[in-house]
Amino acid sequence: MNKVKIIAEIGINHNGKISLAKKLILSAKKAGADYVKFQTFITEDVITSKLRKADYQIKNTKSNETQYEMIKKLQLSFTQFKDLKKFCDKKGIKFLSTAFDLKSLKFIISLNPDYIKIPSGEINNLPLIKAISKLNKKTIVSTGMCSMKEVVNTIKILRKYGLKKDKLTLLHCNSEYPTPLNDVNLNVIKTFKFFFNTTVGYSDHTASQEVPVAAVALGASIIEKHFTLNNNFKGPDHKMSFNPIEFSRMVKNIRNTELLLGDNKKKITSSENKNKKLVRRSIVAMKKINIGDKFTHKNIGVKRPGYGLSPMKYFDILGKHSKKNYKIDDLI
Repeated sequence: MNKVKIIAEIGINHNGKISLAKKLILSAKKAGADYVKFQTFITEDVITSKLRKADYQIKNTKSNETQYEMIKKLQLSFTQFKDLKKFCDKKGIKFLSTAFDLKSLKFIISLNPDYIKIPSGEINNLPLIKAISKLNKKTIVSTGMCSMKEVVNTIKILRKYGLKKDKLTLLHCNSEYPTPLNDVNLNVIKTFKFFFNTTVGYSDHTASQEVPVAAVALGASIIEKHFTLNNNFKGPDHKMSFNPIEFSRMVKNIRNTELLLGDNKKKITSSENKNKKLVRRSIVAMKKINIGDKFTHKNIGVKRPGYGLSPMKYFDILGKHSKKNYKIDDLI
């Protein structure tokens, strides 16, 4: 199987500080991430000035500021993102960033990322979806808060305006932070693979180590997980992110799961082959047998080891005459 791509979703966990963003990049690489991903936006173009924060944002920031005020403080400039892209290139980890508006999309494209991301909250943003589909670049569509009808409609729009089928990856996702386990519904991964016949991944917002691993076992080829240096940092997403120790453990568990899943081909492995002859059986003499005696149910049986004649030949030799002498337990 192809190696699962693991994305450390830094998002806005840099708290508006380029120095913290670089520390997060280095830590994510050390923890085993293939990609780091940020969020690129112009606050004035994506949020109205009076919009209240989501409940989890209020809880995690303990502030009565508006969502606009909170997000504005977390906005990085295009120049800063250019710096972060160069930093990622230098340190040997892939850079991604989700664009939330058309100006940001145009800028992100200039950095030539491997993927363009449509986040769950933009699933009804037709101008943005249309602009992305015209690029015909590898596109990840996150499906949190989406009905199946909305997913179908989004794919129709993407293909209508130019995105080829082999460029699409759907991310199953639940957009509650943290996601209750009874709302995870990982079997949607199988539904997406069957219904859309496309690449499928999973964006995880649970507090669980088991969930991303189970997603890989069900066929997820991309795992995206929020990443922080410290869950006690101030900010809306730190508490529901994995810290370096947790993220590293997740990566190890995913890589082990890849080994466990193997290549779909049933075969005798090298590790078990040495046991085959010891635990399989052979046809053996249950009594002393002389030359010319007939083989009968009474004088032959099947026992370990499997170095002799296979018991699959048992009924073929019944009634035949022995061509040599056998002692008890001799292999026939």
